[in-house]
Amino acid sequence: MSRITLLTDFGTRDGYVGAVKGVISSIFPGVLLDDISHDLDRGDIHGASLALERYWNRFPRGTVHLAVVDPGVGTERRALAVEVERRFLVVPDNGLATPILASGLTWRAVELEPGAYLKPPESRTFHGRDLFAPAAAYLARGIHLSRLGSAVSDPVLLPQPSVRREAEGVVGEVIVRDRFGNLVTNLDGGLLDGASEVEIAGRRIPVHQTYGEVEPGELLALANSDRRVEVAARDDSAARLLDVEEGVSVRISVRSQASPGLHPTAPSGPFDDRGP
Repeated sequence: MSRITLLTDFGTRDGYVGAVKGVISSIFPGVLLDDISHDLDRGDIHGASLALERYWNRFPRGTVHLAVVDPGVGTERRALAVEVERRFLVVPDNGLATPILASGLTWRAVELEPGAYLKPPESRTFHGRDLFAPAAAYLARGIHLSRLGSAVSDPVLLPQPSVRREAEGVVGEVIVRDRFGNLVTNLDGGLLDGASEVEIAGRRIPVHQTYGEVEPGELLALANSDRRVEVAARDDSAARLLDVEEGVSVRISVRSQASPGLHPTAPSGPFDDRGP
């Protein structure tokens, strides 16, 4: 069964998501549509990229992931369709797919262009409906990627925060504050093996394996479900308690010489388009 997932910052009260679904269903009646989220912060490309990274390869091969957070809609920014590990991404070329394209996996991409399948957009301000939705529907129907546009080898990638090793440990930073107020970092969770504390905002936070190991309101550091180092507070917001935002430094004292992990990785590049 063909499936399309939807991730946007459109909200649900104004009918924008309905318009996208209507276009998809008109092209491919009966396709499965999975709403991932429509309440991302408006224009938050970085947050959308991390959300997409969390789930895209959890779905079956053949799934089409439509993700639209597009503050540059109507400008010269490109619109992309990408194939990676036999799944598809339909996204604006603004860095939204960075964690996937920069992961070392082999991918190929095209710039969506009007042609046999895609019509010129009706509006310069709603490419989610006029361009991305039709592309996702045709990919789900089995139309080959190459039929939707010209090959792209240089997608936009968001700058990736560095991880650096120091004499006393490894230093990264908070990359996102989730809806629970947890502070998610760019540090690999394996770095917590053998560590007892994490330092952030001048505080030393004890390392645990799960939230239930501390009392309500207490801070802890742990490896989260994505195997990233996270600073959290049981039944509370670590972001509020520590009064910090994205970009603040996080240090782990590490005795071993294990790799710091989560270095930004250059994309491996597109593969040849030799399909039918």
